[in-house]
Amino acid sequence: MPGLISSNPSPIFISGTPDPTKKTESLNGTNGYLKSASPSSNQLRTRHTTRKTTSEKLPVDESSLDNPDLGPFLLKLARDTISSGESPNKALDYAIRASKSFERSPVVQSLELAMSLHVVAAIYSSLGRLEEAIPVLERSIEVPNIESGLDHALAKFSGYMQLGDTYSIMGQLEQSISCYDSGLKIQLEALGESDPRVAETYRYLAEAHMQAMQFEEAANFCKKTLEIHRLHSEPASLEEAADRRLMALVCEAKGDYETALEHLVLSSMVMIANGQDNEVATIDVSIGNIYLSLCRFEEAVFAYQKALTVFKSIRGENHSSVASIFVRLADLYYRTGKLRESKSYCENALRIYTKPSPGFTSEEIATGLTEIAAIYEAVNEPEEGLRLLQKAIKLLEDKPAHRGTIAGLEAQMGVMFYMVGRFSESRNSFESAIAKLRASGERKSAFFGIVLNQMGLASVQLYKIKEATKLFEEAREILEQECGPCHLDTLGVYSNLAATYDAMGRVEDAIEILEYILRVREDKLGTANPDVDDEKKRLTQLLREVGRSRNRKAKSLENLLGSSIQGRKKEGTRRWSGFSFKP
Repeated sequence: MPGLISSNPSPIFISGTPDPTKKTESLNGTNGYLKSASPSSNQLRTRHTTRKTTSEKLPVDESSLDNPDLGPFLLKLARDTISSGESPNKALDYAIRASKSFERSPVVQSLELAMSLHVVAAIYSSLGRLEEAIPVLERSIEVPNIESGLDHALAKFSGYMQLGDTYSIMGQLEQSISCYDSGLKIQLEALGESDPRVAETYRYLAEAHMQAMQFEEAANFCKKTLEIHRLHSEPASLEEAADRRLMALVCEAKGDYETALEHLVLSSMVMIANGQDNEVATIDVSIGNIYLSLCRFEEAVFAYQKALTVFKSIRGENHSSVASIFVRLADLYYRTGKLRESKSYCENALRIYTKPSPGFTSEEIATGLTEIAAIYEAVNEPEEGLRLLQKAIKLLEDKPAHRGTIAGLEAQMGVMFYMVGRFSESRNSFESAIAKLRASGERKSAFFGIVLNQMGLASVQLYKIKEATKLFEEAREILEQECGPCHLDTLGVYSNLAATYDAMGRVEDAIEILEYILRVREDKLGTANPDVDDEKKRLTQLLREVGRSRNRKAKSLENLLGSSIQGRKKEGTRRWSGFSFKP
C-alpha cells in the first residue's frame, strides 16, 4: 500500500476572547460603541466567571411598569448596582424590568430600550449565560431605526458589535465576524470612511480575522486602520505604533518576516521616543521571535535578553512574562542543538508556572505549559509533553470560551499519542478536537483539515480503513479550498487517500491520484528530488501489479478527484500491500 504521509504537527492555538465583564453599553452619539476587551494576540485573556448564584429577583408590580419614569430609574439602578460590585442577579433584575418598562411605554423609547437590552445582555454574559444573551442582543438590533438619526445608527452598530463579541466568547468565529461586518457597514454609512472611530472598528475586525487565521483579510483591515490614523494623528504617534505591531503579527503569521521586522522596529522607535520602556521590552520579544524564525539566532538571543532584563526589573523575577522568555530561549537553544541549555530554560519556566505568583491567570499558565510541552515533544520526550498538556486542559476547563484552545491542545496530544504508538488514545484525542472545532465553526479552516488528516492516520493504524478514507476525503476538500491543490499539505492528503483506496481494492483510483501527485512534484521539485523518486517507486509498484505503464497525459483535478470517484459505491476486496505507513 502506498505509505501515509502526516503533515507536520499542527500548531497550538491559544484562543483569545473578549471579556464580557468589561462591556460598556453607554451610547453618547459621539463615541458610539465602547468596545469590550479586544481579541488580539496581546490580550489573550478571559476573566469572566461562570459561578452559579441564586437568583435574587425582586417582587414586580406589573402595573408599575407603565410609569414612563420607571424605565430610566431602573436602568440607572442596574448600572449603579454593577458599578458598586453588588449582586449581578440584582442588576439583571433591574435591567430586565427597565427594558419591560420601555417596551410598555406609550411613546416607544427606542434608544433607551436598546441600551437597557445591551445592559441585560452584558450581565447575562458576565454570568456565563451566553445563550440567553444572544436573543436579547438580536432584539436590541431590531429596535433602533437608522433613518431616525445618528444615535439610532450607533445604537444598532453597538448591538451588532456586542453580539459579535458574544459569539466570539462562544468560539463561533464565523458568526462573530459576520456581526462585526454588519456593524461596520452601519458605522461607515453613519460616520464616513475616514472617521477615527471607524479605524477602531477596522482594527477590531483585523484582530478577529487573526483569531480565525484569515490573514489576508486581517492585513487589509490593518492597512485601513493605519491609513486613517496617519490622516488624523501626528507622525510617529502611539496609535500608529499600535497599528504597526498588529501588522507585524499579521505579516509574521503569513511568513513575511522581513516586513514584520520592519513594522516592529518602527513601532519600537516610537515607544522609545515616548518613554514606554515596558512596551519597548514587549516589542523586543516580538523582534526576537522574528529573528528566531529567520534563524538569526545571536540577534534573537540579544533581543530576548534585553527584554528579560527589563521585565525582571519592572515586573519581578517570577512574572509570567519572564517565564515566557525562558520558554522562547529554550526553543532557541533546542533549534541550535544546545539541548542542555534548552532543558534548563524549560525547568526555569516550569518553576514559575508550577508556583505562580498572585495575578497569574489559568490561561497564562496553560499557554506556558503548552509551549513547554511542544519543546519536550521536539526533544523526543512525548510522555512529559503529554503530562503538561493534560495539566493545561484541566486548568482551562471545558467552557465555551476555551473550546478552541482545548481543541488545539487535544490535537497536539493526538500527535504525541501517535508518536508513542498509543493509536487508540490518539484517535480519541483527534475525535474530541474535531467535535469542538465543528461546534466552534472552524470546520472550513486549514487547521481543521490537518486535524482530520491526523485522525485518519490514527484510524489506519487501528485498521479502520473506511473511517480513514472518509476523513482523508473531507480533509482533501478543505485543504483544496484553503491551500490549493498543489500545496504540500494537500498533496500529503492525496497520498494518504491513494493509500486507503489501494487498501480497499480501488487500485485504479489510487493510481490516478499518484500520477497526479507525481506530475505536480516533478513540476515543483524536479525529477531528481528524493520525494519525487519516492512517489515514482510507489506508483511503479502499483502499475506493475495491474500490468500497466505510467500515463503521462495530464488530467484535470476535477476529473481526477471528482464525482466519478466519489460516486463509486462498490468497493473492491480489501487488501494490504508491501508499502509501509509513514506518519
